[in-house]
Amino acid sequence: MTPNSKGTILYVEDNPDNRMLVRRVLLSEQYALAEATNAMQALDFLKSSRPDLILMDINMPDMDGYTLTARIKSMSGVERVPIIAITANVMRGDREKTIQAGCDGYIQKPIDIDQLTREIERFLARSANV
Repeated sequence: MTPNSKGTILYVEDNPDNRMLVRRVLLSEQYALAEATNAMQALDFLKSSRPDLILMDINMPDMDGYTLTARIKSMSGVERVPIIAITANVMRGDREKTIQAGCDGYIQKPIDIDQLTREIERFLARSANV
């Protein structure tokens, strides 16, 4: 965590427009941000760093967010880091599928900035009390 930040968040997202939006929001809210544009970058980051929370895109070209979430949850040292899915998958059953895959939360796209910050704060407060 950098000085004066509220926590470090890893955002795994292949879409540059979504990354730019979330980056602006999180930096303005005083979070430290690490970004990964694909699953391999995320896994490489997690080998040497432990974020306070992970924002996970579900639909990525190299490895979907469900598979990546399962991999992260099996990694020693980061298995308890909360993962919030950010996804365009909004059909009936998608939220449940996301939670069953190991994600702790679910935010649908297009991203509601207020909901994003509320969810992040909620999960960070919860993990601080564990």
